Amino acid sequence: MEYAKLGKSDLQVSKIGFGCMSFRGDEKENQTLITKALESGINYFDTADVYEDGENEIKLGKLLKSNRNNIIIASKVGNQKQPDGSTTWNASKAYILKCIDVSLQRLQTDYLDLYQLHGGMIEDNIDETIEAFELLKQQGKIRYYGISSIRPNVIREYVSKSNITSVMMQYSLLDRRPEETCFELLEKNQISVVTRGSVAQGLLVDKPAKSYLNYSEKEVLKAAKAVKEVTSLDRSAAQTSIQFALAPKVVASAVVGIRTIKQLEDTVTTLDVPQLTKEELDLLKKSIVLSLYEQHR
Repeated sequence: MEYAKLGKSDLQVSKIGFGCMSFRGDEKENQTLITKALESGINYFDTADVYEDGENEIKLGKLLKSNRNNIIIASKVGNQKQPDGSTTWNASKAYILKCIDVSLQRLQTDYLDLYQLHGGMIEDNIDETIEAFELLKQQGKIRYYGISSIRPNVIREYVSKSNITSVMMQYSLLDRRPEETCFELLEKNQISVVTRGSVAQGLLVDKPAKSYLNYSEKEVLKAAKAVKEVTSLDRSAAQTSIQFALAPKVVASAVVGIRTIKQLEDTVTTLDVPQLTKEELDLLKKSIVLSLYEQHR
């Protein structure tokens, strides 16, 4: 496993992160996955308070408790569950300060290594949100904070006003929008990107083609074909897709949803198999037209 420094922090995160939202098995199956992930060198585990209505944090807390000093736990806040089951957005200072204690209790830890705003809108009181995260740092409840957002207008505000360490963004061959407005800005400010959605819901690997974002089914099929063309006996389609997501210098880690031992083994060896050449990267990028942000610019 390889590791990268997360922004200007002292966190060294594994370049493959474990997306815990993918947990589907019973406790024994999940324990096997976590144990093998740790043995493979993964030290970065990503969850959120809204996943499974908090149950995901509880599961992760049990599974990682004995390894707490050797791992990096990231969680998120901002999506407030309502009594009727719906979710509303709440980035207020009071709500964030309330939620951290619940998350810490569920995760059976005294602090989070990374606490992320789970979204963000330009209409938010961003100064107040930042105050909440800075206070939590002072209190020792979190080490660093970041945002999980794909909105350039929101990202620019946090870059200019806050001390965010990272931005989690969807990024893949089928979603290269971050290249247009965000990667250069974040790299310039020494803020790392953590990617999600590397395989685009499996469309770049093994799922039947369908329309995705602004791309038609035909364009998605073309991208998947390009991935297949540069995939070899030594590198799977998933590994090709994850390598693509890790290629930009600003990307510190690719968070991947892992459900089975087979997926884990394939994912953790992404950095061990032959890496994409410049020619292969160019071929992939030329396979479909670059998508652009239409909103939140």
